[in-house]
Amino acid sequence: MHDALSSRLLPHEWVFGGFLAATGLGLAFVAGPFARDTLVFFGLLAAAVALVVGCPAESGLGRWRVRLAFYPVAMNVAYFALRTAGPALHPRLYDDALQTVDCFLLGGSASVWLQRFTRPALTEFLSFCYVIFFPYLLFTWVTYLGQKDLRLMQKFWSGFFVIYGLGFLGYLLVPAVGPHLAPGLAAQFAPLHGAITDINARIVLDGSNRVDCFPSLHCAVSSYILFFDRRHRRWRFWLYLVPCVGLWVSTLYLRYHYFVDLVAGFALSAAALWFVNRRFSAPSP
Repeated sequence: MHDALSSRLLPHEWVFGGFLAATGLGLAFVAGPFARDTLVFFGLLAAAVALVVGCPAESGLGRWRVRLAFYPVAMNVAYFALRTAGPALHPRLYDDALQTVDCFLLGGSASVWLQRFTRPALTEFLSFCYVIFFPYLLFTWVTYLGQKDLRLMQKFWSGFFVIYGLGFLGYLLVPAVGPHLAPGLAAQFAPLHGAITDINARIVLDGSNRVDCFPSLHCAVSSYILFFDRRHRRWRFWLYLVPCVGLWVSTLYLRYHYFVDLVAGFALSAAALWFVNRRFSAPSP
């Protein structure tokens, strides 16, 4: 039975489904089985199970696209639900602990140290690199979902949403708001301004769920896309290389992440890439 189930579920369905189940069960215990957030997470889990049942492994591309396309939707719904679900499960913020780790690794805050390099043009460029991540993410989903190699599609989706499932668990276990909002640290920063910078800052402020710091999924997801493309879509690797490196720098320069967040994000990406390259190296059974 276990072998049959393993053949039906892709890696991300195990991991992201596990995140949904664990979060739903935790919320059922602390908030009640009929609380809004509890129902959201159990509803997403039920939808994921229904799609597996309705799309057996031997299904055609059309059904598989529906099954896989569920996960960007589920990811966005879960992300915003974590704004209230996170504090319900784990009310403490861990910005002080992440700052302590940075001090141990670097001797201080990377974002504070980078202030000496702030220039209006550099700020605008790095804000552009940060904000372009969102349309590039959508572009990547559409292109990999639309191509005709089912196994490549499954490979990309598996690693990508393994990252999100584990990353969201990180948000629950180590919730933090980031240096730009952290008490004590935020006061050390001089304001950053510019046309793109102001728009980007408003997007981040309004769009954050306030627990989305550790690990840095901007770094994890962008590096996963970059190096997945290096193997499978080389021209897109070169297209995104400079903005992607700019994005990594911007997470510290714009004060959104601690250095340890980046370390964890890159480690998560490297593990996901290693796993899917091994998992999908053999021919389909």
